[in-house]
Amino acid sequence: MKETAAFFDIDGTLYREGLITEMFKKLIRYEIIDPERWYKEVKPDYDRWDKRRGNYDDYLLRMATIYVEAIKGLHQTHIDFIAKKIIEQKGDRVYTYTRDQIEFHRNQRHRLIIVSGSPQELVREMAKKHGFDDYIGSHYVIEKSLYTGDVLPMWDSHNKEKAIYDLVERYHIDLDASFAYGDTMGDYSMLKMVGHPTIVNATREVYTKIAADQELSNRINVIVERKDMIYRLTPAYIEVL
Repeated sequence: MKETAAFFDIDGTLYREGLITEMFKKLIRYEIIDPERWYKEVKPDYDRWDKRRGNYDDYLLRMATIYVEAIKGLHQTHIDFIAKKIIEQKGDRVYTYTRDQIEFHRNQRHRLIIVSGSPQELVREMAKKHGFDDYIGSHYVIEKSLYTGDVLPMWDSHNKEKAIYDLVERYHIDLDASFAYGDTMGDYSMLKMVGHPTIVNATREVYTKIAADQELSNRINVIVERKDMIYRLTPAYIEVL
């Protein structure tokens, strides 16, 4: 008998920011990343996004690039320690809607799976905290307990698609009966693959692509959570300004 799964992105879908941002801050605090790299290399992309003149993904990818360089040669116990601290301190900073959906799927005995572009160490701790059955994150390669500087990313749509096909085989998942929750272009394939897709506070880029796909648009569930309000919308009644 096939299983029903619920696939969740983390950054911007469950967690209200990006976990890589929290990791970046900690690495600066522990003097693993020079603060100058934030001001010179990351802050310009952050400022463009903060002023709504740039792309959020550009900001995240810039941090991810520096993160790869910063942890090269670092012992894995350092990152494991920092990841645990971040989730202990920040792991409850989640969207109400998504947290409630996790509980809904748990009650329905659906298999709960995270598919996230965040570092695997952070994803693992988030999965433990929120009771997921399995997880996949970006894998920063380790040899002899040291980070090599190589990464197997999970922040793009192509790799998330491959990961879900692997999960389908592993758990005998019925994709037509399954659910997915995402917010950016990196989640597009994941959303398109399942019978019950939901976008949560979606970026303009992914929403525009979904709206142009009539088949997906007819199935998509659009959620916007702002302040203490949750809005459920349908593409037919959305005007993008």
